[in-house]
Amino acid sequence: MKKKWILKIAIVALLLIAVVVILKLAPNYEKDKYADKINLVINNNNVTGRLKQDVYINENGVIYISLEDIENFFDGEVFLDRENNQIITTSDTKVSVISLTEKKMKTNGSDVQLLDTAIRKDGTIFLPISELEKTYNIDVVKTNNSKVITIESLDRELIKADAVKKLNVKYKTKVLSKNVDKVKQGEKVVVVSELENGWTKVRTTNGILGYVKTDKLTNKTTVREALETQQQITGKINMVWDYYSEYVSAPDRSGTTIEGINVVSPSFFSLEKGDTVKIIDNAARGGTQYIEWAKQNNYKIWAMLSNNSMQETTSTILNNYKLREELIEEVVKLAVKYNLDGVNVDFENIKMTDKDVYSRFIIELAPRLRELGMVVSVDVTAPDGSENWSLCFDRNILAKASDYLVFMAYDQYGVSSTTPGTTAGCDWVEVNVNKFLGQEAVKSEKIILGMPLYTRLWTTDTIADKVSSKVINMNKIDESLPDDVERTWDEQKKQYYVDYSSEKYRYQMWIEDETSIKEKLNLISKYNLAGGSYWEKDRETENIWTITKEALNN
Repeated sequence: MKKKWILKIAIVALLLIAVVVILKLAPNYEKDKYADKINLVINNNNVTGRLKQDVYINENGVIYISLEDIENFFDGEVFLDRENNQIITTSDTKVSVISLTEKKMKTNGSDVQLLDTAIRKDGTIFLPISELEKTYNIDVVKTNNSKVITIESLDRELIKADAVKKLNVKYKTKVLSKNVDKVKQGEKVVVVSELENGWTKVRTTNGILGYVKTDKLTNKTTVREALETQQQITGKINMVWDYYSEYVSAPDRSGTTIEGINVVSPSFFSLEKGDTVKIIDNAARGGTQYIEWAKQNNYKIWAMLSNNSMQETTSTILNNYKLREELIEEVVKLAVKYNLDGVNVDFENIKMTDKDVYSRFIIELAPRLRELGMVVSVDVTAPDGSENWSLCFDRNILAKASDYLVFMAYDQYGVSSTTPGTTAGCDWVEVNVNKFLGQEAVKSEKIILGMPLYTRLWTTDTIADKVSSKVINMNKIDESLPDDVERTWDEQKKQYYVDYSSEKYRYQMWIEDETSIKEKLNLISKYNLAGGSYWEKDRETENIWTITKEALNN
């Protein structure tokens, strides 16, 4: 009898030892701390532990995610419009306005009826993510066990495979690892990734992520290809602004070409002064003929939208969502009317206090035009300047929201300067390109470098000690200078400089010509920028377009 008891004790001890060993070898035998919650899986990543608030499903089966989590996972610029009691959320090609009081939403200007409205729960705003599938181009699925919500981005690749037999899905790539789910023979699983150790990470129909042996899967099929973004311009952008005022017709370019240029930006649209939204349509005067010419020459047309530097009008519109929305609708209508390829937004002289609402305007405009296959570019100045000229732009946000930022790299010394200086020294341009890339954190492929086709002739009254200047177009520089004036090369600024006197006046000019433009074009290659642009057509010398074509390989 005693021997039997000893034998039983030994067996129990061995079993305990075996259990301990298995627990050591098999990871995650402890209870899943999210087992009692609705789990959220986004693009094959379980993000439950990163949620600010739990996922909520109401009695109608509508799935809600908190505004904080929407911002974290789907729209970093989601906006609470307190004045109108609504949420504005955007994606690459959609803008949705969700009411906080009614079961309705507006997406890209069209009304959408909702099963349920956005809600406030325990002081937190929740949005119906299951109603936002088209906005974010996602597929939201409540799995069979209702404990897991899966969300897939429909622009990502999707691969599925069949189980060759009944399979246990493991927590880790070990045979003794914990089973997290089971798969029937012939059942499909989503293939997340194949590992080199003979295991494959999968997602089951229950939304559970785990591992199975690779050789236990068959009929691996790509169900959905990754959506590749098509660039409108192949290679470097070479854009010229084609300015004309609202009082004259569009320039007649018939029978001419601009060598190497692939984008033209005519000044088609501008704001009219006032407290309401009204766009001056410059394209109505000669614009049709201009568009035909551009299309015949395969130039993309990114029409300019200007605020005419009207600070108060701009501020009034930007600070009112309804007016912003109205302006965007008008821009979209005009872009469609004239079959444009894009819009170049040129808002200048903006209040620094309007920096964020200007960003909102671009955030809300870009998806509407992008849905139509159009490009949005935004003109900005050098960082670290004056409040209404430079500090009024959030270049990082504008770059993320738009397709391109156009750095207007000129007027280093402009009309208001009391000291003579260059319009665009290459050293100054390069310093500011580095600011875009560094402190502003703008990607190089988003930056178009704007260059001047003009300079300034500075006159100093040496007796009155008074400085004035006038703009000299590049093609008028030679005739603006005395024949015998000596041109000195400025190695730092990478341009020629002249300095001469007549009676009581001293004259100075930092020359913009093919040499200085070549030096700036070199920066596009050096920093892998998106391309170049030029202010403005008809100021140039004949050889400029050949030079830009050679530099940008267009």
